[in-house]
Amino acid sequence: MALGESKKKRVVSGMRPTGRLHIGHYFGALENWVRLQGDPEFECFYFIADWHALTSDYADTSAVAQNTIEIMTDYLAAGLAPGQGPGKSVIFQQSLVPEHAELHLLLSMVTPLGWLERVPTYKEALENVKDKDLHNYGFLGYPVLQCADITIYSSPEIAGLYVPVGEDQVSHVETSREIVRKFNFNFGEVVSVAKLATSDLRDRAVELYRRLFPSDPAPAKIGVAEAKKMEASMLLILGRSRSAGNVEMFDGQWAYFSNFVERSLLVEPEAMLTKTPRIPGTDGRKMSKSYGNAIMLSESNESIWEKVRPMKTDPARIRRTDKGNPDVCPVYDWHKLFSPKETLDWAAHGCRTAEIGCIDCKKKMVEHLVTWITPVRERRIEYEKHPARVLEMIDEGSKRARVEAQNTMQRVREAVFHWDKKRAEFKTVLDVHESHG
Repeated sequence: MALGESKKKRVVSGMRPTGRLHIGHYFGALENWVRLQGDPEFECFYFIADWHALTSDYADTSAVAQNTIEIMTDYLAAGLAPGQGPGKSVIFQQSLVPEHAELHLLLSMVTPLGWLERVPTYKEALENVKDKDLHNYGFLGYPVLQCADITIYSSPEIAGLYVPVGEDQVSHVETSREIVRKFNFNFGEVVSVAKLATSDLRDRAVELYRRLFPSDPAPAKIGVAEAKKMEASMLLILGRSRSAGNVEMFDGQWAYFSNFVERSLLVEPEAMLTKTPRIPGTDGRKMSKSYGNAIMLSESNESIWEKVRPMKTDPARIRRTDKGNPDVCPVYDWHKLFSPKETLDWAAHGCRTAEIGCIDCKKKMVEHLVTWITPVRERRIEYEKHPARVLEMIDEGSKRARVEAQNTMQRVREAVFHWDKKRAEFKTVLDVHESHG
């Protein structure tokens, strides 16, 4: 890092390649990704999570390759710009950075099975998904791979690691934080003696030592041996509170112990809360391709109208003369996304007074939707004409991402296996042996 250059925050996020993206994807994630890409405070890493697609769709992988091209094309059409530097993002394919899998393996060694079994989305999927067999480690271990996807981009040179999510996904990031804490406890740097020696912490460190080891002679100061002994005891106490499921106790203890430890092997990711508008599908349910209620970013004008025309509105408006409530109408939710204020006011007033019918309201909304989607669709068509260039951009982004991932894994491997240290010891022994003939 250049002298005087401030550290940047790093953003990591991705999507599974399940086919072309729809407007729900755009307003739920892509719009925010593009905004962050333009903020000089952040370095953005966005990926196509093709390994994650296998966790539930392993029985038929024939569409994954094509869907990877489709989602990359939509990323580009939505405004993501591959590259490095201001206004650019590192856009890559998960499986082209094999270090994700290596870190996932190492993280899985320290992740308690109970943590994964208690993930709400895991239990919910087992109860509700009946057409797929989800009783496999890939699906159970999804949060561990997700943690690896994020923390592989840890670096001492960044100011923080962030994952943009809605409120319903904060628990996923918290699971990653817990896994990272446990991994760092096992393999991270030892207690910082220099930190313990500072005047504001010295007395508290000695007090903590006496509390942990009441039968030991009370030290006047904390040295290397005492620090390592404290660390081992801390790990034992923290492990017991976590295994007992006492999150509040664990967090409280960690908040206290963190005053005395220095660990930077992997960065604990933080949730970057983003407000996402309510984006219902054409049937009022959450927009989803599996429900057949989505408007794709590549949708034609004719197809948009065919899908919007029968769209559900306020159920109270059975007849044209019935007054309605725009706040419960999915069409009005779409107006909020695409229409200017004067149209919003027109639609709300006309609905409440029955001065306009639902078809009038839908036509006006579609006009603005088409105005918004046309440039996105046109950019997509241009990229579709050059699939080789799209593939080239995936490969280029994956190479850039892999450089960062390799740097992280170099630190992780040494922390876990101590090979560099051991090789140095071997070399010293050999050098001494050779010098003596």
